[in-house]
Formats: sequence, structure tokens, C-alpha cells
Amino acid sequence: MQALPSSQTGLFAPALRGLSIGLSLSILMIAFESLAVSTVLPSVSKELNGQALYGWSFSAFFLGYLVSTVTLGGLADRDGPKRPYGVALALFGAGLLIAGSAPNMTVFVIGRGVQGLGGGATGAIAYLAINRAYPDKIRAAMLSLLSSAWVLPALIGPLTASLIAQAFSWRTVFLGLLPLVAIAATITLPALGGLRGHGKPLERQRVVLAVAVALGAVLTLSALQTPQLWLAALMGLGGFALMLPALLRLLPTGTLRLEGALQAGMVTRFLLTFAFLGAEVLVPLALGKLRGLSLTEAGLVLSVGALSWSFGSVLQSRFDSRSAGQSRAGLVRIGFALLSSAMLGMLSVSLLPIPAWLAGVAWLIGGLGMGFAFPSHTLVVFAHAPSGEEGKVSGSLQMVDVLGAALSAGIGGALIAQLGLSAGFSVIYALTVCAALIGIAVAGKLSSPASSVTGEL
Repeated sequence: MQALPSSQTGLFAPALRGLSIGLSLSILMIAFESLAVSTVLPSVSKELNGQALYGWSFSAFFLGYLVSTVTLGGLADRDGPKRPYGVALALFGAGLLIAGSAPNMTVFVIGRGVQGLGGGATGAIAYLAINRAYPDKIRAAMLSLLSSAWVLPALIGPLTASLIAQAFSWRTVFLGLLPLVAIAATITLPALGGLRGHGKPLERQRVVLAVAVALGAVLTLSALQTPQLWLAALMGLGGFALMLPALLRLLPTGTLRLEGALQAGMVTRFLLTFAFLGAEVLVPLALGKLRGLSLTEAGLVLSVGALSWSFGSVLQSRFDSRSAGQSRAGLVRIGFALLSSAMLGMLSVSLLPIPAWLAGVAWLIGGLGMGFAFPSHTLVVFAHAPSGEEGKVSGSLQMVDVLGAALSAGIGGALIAQLGLSAGFSVIYALTVCAALIGIAVAGKLSSPASSVTGEL
């Protein structure tokens, strides 16, 4: 399947209908899982006595996600996306089974890592399919549709998850998603069959480098929870020395120097996920422990953010269409400005005696910022992806995506464990504000022309 001619370019034109529905269902599944896990994790950690591993429950998912985006994204470039997508769904289902039946927090964290191996490839393959099967003029609309797939989970996910956990068990939240995995496979796999690979061999070196990045991140985050100062310093330096060189070899040449729009897009994605997704996983814990909100009430705050993210994506799609793509860098700047305001708001609600419902307002603003910035910079990256390497670029984009979230969640969990709830939340929210402010400056590079080394990945 190639990009269709203009007369057949509706998202639900016969040739695209199955793919549009299947990809949306896949993202809906991941969205429901994400919001459900964030909602019930306080109950999980309490039952399994795993407060010390709270942050790792998300970091393990994100790091598994990181490895799979590079590995299965490369296989999708070589063989086409159908088989890697099937493997991804199988891994995601296995992770749900392991987490849902975990006897202790360590096994639960392992299950989350396996879920990440499946979830990462699903997202990367979705981006690859959009870039290959959809013409540029409706890609923004398809990205908006995928963002809208978060609407139903946002409306019912946190409430449903909290009610299931209270009526039955948090385990039912994980195990109950297994039928949805089977449905997603039934619809999406046939639709992906028409997308062919480019036949390029899998670059095994990229897989090794991705594993090195993940291991380096594990060492770095573990150092933050190591009481012996000398050992913590050794682990942190070793992890950073392992992670950074491998990461730079996986990203487009000149990424740290922001040499072109593609490079700036990679840095933008890291800052977005560090500022929002990593902090988001800690919201239920902060509101529950510091403000006394129930699981349902804290989950509704996440719902508000997810809904405003979807609404912001719809607005972004309209702005993008009217401006023929010229508004993308500006929308990213606006998104980062909204994110910094949201994080300051969450910090205030968590620590000051002001109405707790203002947390919903803060997260609404943050979600709106993500709705503006996330698809805007993604479209810039798509426009500068070298032909035939869309899967590799998509994998790299997903890699920095999950690395930002993993580091933010891991650092936040470690700070809470070491400094206590109030001080830990204060520091991690301050870091997210800084990331958002840096993003405003980086966004200016998104309108730069592609550098001469854009294709060197």
C-alpha cells in the first residue's frame, strides 16, 4: 500500500478504512492501559508493599518501550509492519498477564517491562504506517484521530479502573484488557498487510545501542536510590557514560547542536515527555498522599488532561490545515508555555492550602499544551525523515519519547523515596518547569531547514 491519490484520501476511504480503525483501536488500548495503571498503582504498591519501586513501575515500561521501538521499528522497515505488529501485541498481552498475576512488586515491574516491549513497537508502527500510507495533507488529521482515541479511555478509564479495583481487585484491571488485545490484532493485522518493507537489513548495531541506552538509564536511576555515596556516584557516572554515547549514535547527527529541524524535533520530544508524561505518573500519588484525594478523584484529574490533549490536537489539526503547516513551530512554543504553567499549578495544589479542584485546571492546561505541541513537532519530523528510513526515524522519535518519560518518572520516584513526599514532588515539578522553558527556545529551531547530515542516523 502506498500513499493514495488525492481523490481517495479520506481517512475512511475504502483503502484506508481498516487501517484507520485498526490503528485507532490499538492506541485506544494503550491509552486505557496507561490511564488505568496510573490510577490503580497506589493500590498495587500498597498491596505488594512496593513503595520503593513505585517509579520503577513506569520506568520499566518506558525502557522496554525504548528497546522495542528501535528493534521492531527496524524490522518494520525491512519486512513491513504486519509481523512486528503481531509480535508487539503478543508481548503486550504477555506483560498484562505477568503484571496481573504478580505475587510481589518485583514481578509486577518485570511485567510492566514486557508490556513496554509490546507498547513501544505498537506506537512506532502506527507512525510508520501513517507516514507511508497517508498523504501529507491528511496526516495531521490522522494524528488527531489517534489523539482522539484517548477520549473514551479518558472519560471512563480512571473511573472504571478505580471501581474495578475496589469491587474486585487491581489485578482485574490488567487481566481484563487481554480480550481487547485479541480484537486489536484481528482488525489491524489484515489492514497492515498491504504495507511492504524496503528490504533493508536490520541494523543489529542499533539494537545493541538501544539496549546500552536502556541499561545506562537503569544504572543512572538506580544510583539515585543507592544510599552509599561512593557507589551511587560510580553507578551514576557509569550509567551516564554508557547511555549518552549510545544515544547520540542512535539519533540524527548533530542532535545536541540542533543542526536542523529533524534534530530539533528529537530534542523537543524528549523535553515534552520529560515535562508531562513523567510527572503525570506521579499525580495520583501526590494528590492522594498530600491532599487526601481518592483514587477516583485523582484519576479524574488524569481524565481532564487526556481530554484536553485530544481537544488541543483537534485545534492543532485545524491550525495546521489553514496555515499549510507554517504554524507548527509557533504551536510548539505555545504548548511548552502552557506546560510550564501547568506544572507550577500542580506544584501549588500539592503543597499549598488551596482548593484541590485546581489540580484539574492545571492538568487541563498541561494537556492542552501537549495537544498543541505533540502533533506539531511530530509533523516536522515526518517532513524531514529520509525516504526509506521512516521506521528508523519513527523508532528514534519513540526512543527519546520514552527515555524522557522514564528518566522523569524514575527521578521523581527516587526523589520521593530519598527526600519524602513534599520535598520530592517540589524538586521533580521544578525540573519539569525547567524542561518546558528550555523547550520554548528549542522550538525555534523547528522551522530551520534540514541540515546536510539529516539522513545520518
